[in-house]
Amino acid sequence: MSLVRNQDPETFTPEHGMRRQVLANTDQLMLVRHYFDADWIGARHSHPHHQLVYVVKGSIRVDVGGKVFDVHAGDSFVVDGGVEHQASALEAAEVLDIFTPTREDYRALIK
Repeated sequence: MSLVRNQDPETFTPEHGMRRQVLANTDQLMLVRHYFDADWIGARHSHPHHQLVYVVKGSIRVDVGGKVFDVHAGDSFVVDGGVEHQASALEAAEVLDIFTPTREDYRALIK
């Protein structure tokens, strides 16, 4: 097993109003924590990775393939690989993302 367990994860700021921590990951799975400020509006994007999203705290609005919905603490949803999506924070939020396969672009940050 090629597990990287990041016990004291560094925080990265890839966009204004967003902080990212890369947590445990393998070649096939990656767990990432995101913190969003209340005024954060994410860039619309897509990636080949499947993504599971769980909202730990706060609320966000998401647009997944043209379907817009709000998610709150305790809610979760899936973004299939290759589907364009965007999120924004309705209030300060903490979100856990699981990607498969692992995001090599994120993994490179912790090496």
